[in-house]
Amino acid sequence: MPAPITPLLDLDLLLTDAERATADRVAALATGWRASIAGWFANSDAPVRGIAADLGSAGLLGMSLPAPFGAGAGAVEYGMACLEVEAVDSGLRSLLSVQGSLAMHAIHAFGSPDQAERWLPGMARGEVVGGFALTEPSVGSNPAECRTTATRTADGWLLHGAKKWITNGPVGDVVVTWALTDEGMRGFVVPVDAQGVTMQEVPERLSLRASSCGEMTLEGVALADEYRLPGARGVKAPLSCLNEARFGIIFGTLGAARDSLLAALDYTVGREQFGKPLAGFQLVQAELADMAAELAAAFSLAVHLGRIKDAGRITPAQVSLGKRTSAATALSIARRARALHGANGVLLEHPPMRHAANLESVVTYEGTHEMHTLVLGQELTGVAAFR
Repeated sequence: MPAPITPLLDLDLLLTDAERATADRVAALATGWRASIAGWFANSDAPVRGIAADLGSAGLLGMSLPAPFGAGAGAVEYGMACLEVEAVDSGLRSLLSVQGSLAMHAIHAFGSPDQAERWLPGMARGEVVGGFALTEPSVGSNPAECRTTATRTADGWLLHGAKKWITNGPVGDVVVTWALTDEGMRGFVVPVDAQGVTMQEVPERLSLRASSCGEMTLEGVALADEYRLPGARGVKAPLSCLNEARFGIIFGTLGAARDSLLAALDYTVGREQFGKPLAGFQLVQAELADMAAELAAAFSLAVHLGRIKDAGRITPAQVSLGKRTSAATALSIARRARALHGANGVLLEHPPMRHAANLESVVTYEGTHEMHTLVLGQELTGVAAFR
């Protein structure tokens, strides 16, 4: 954590030397994006493929996968990479986690060796950009209600349906797509340029504007069986991919929170009202103290969950606990940091409102705050309350 947070929280003590080195390396890479991020957000024109190439060159795409497809990084090391990228913008971290923890993870976990060799090396380098298509225009929190279908044919499969909220989709090459078959839900690697695929950008988004997000229509898309992920059976397969990506969110959102808090500290110390800095007023100091304490608590939980994950013991409920806590904490900090900027807080030159707008999506995607609340409720009581 950079000054002036470091002397108070000293959170680096929770990390190993390797984890700190990765955080520093990714922070240096991310610094190159800072001068442009406000414009990318305003114009919704981030150079996604160029950023993917940067991430690939730095070894950050699929970094948790074992060699030769990844670096075999530990959970906390991966988490710190997500944190430093999201300290610039949640849209950039979404690119990182969808490519590595959804698309690449799905191919590695459920694909054949030939499929892994075909797609993963290019994806790890950022030369092949991938998306993940589970959510549909009318199906969100309950993927078991998926309406996209894949029907067997003499030559393979025929896909029909529609998917939405596909990060990387409009600029990507392949999309891991989930569809219902006679055997239940199965996964397919769908080339974006396949005949019958229509992909377009989701228009008029007020959040995650420094990313690419698409909606896809599948109209009689014919795929050979080699595009089916043979190990993916049932709804548990895509949900396991989401757990991998959610883990990155646990850390990533705290990067946005940290950047918002630093911006608030800088602004309130430098801005004078009534003859003294804003930071000299008790109510302002109370807000800053609360925000720092909440960030420290959420970060400590994130590292603890990372250690559990590295020990091979993490459960879906624990991932829900982390995602719910970090996303809600980060959104609260970003909103309050914006308020401490007064009217100037709505200007793009100050990052908290951009972070807050992005985090409104992050608390919703990959399991809404409410759904994770019910997951925790069921874990505590043994009673499901989803219906």
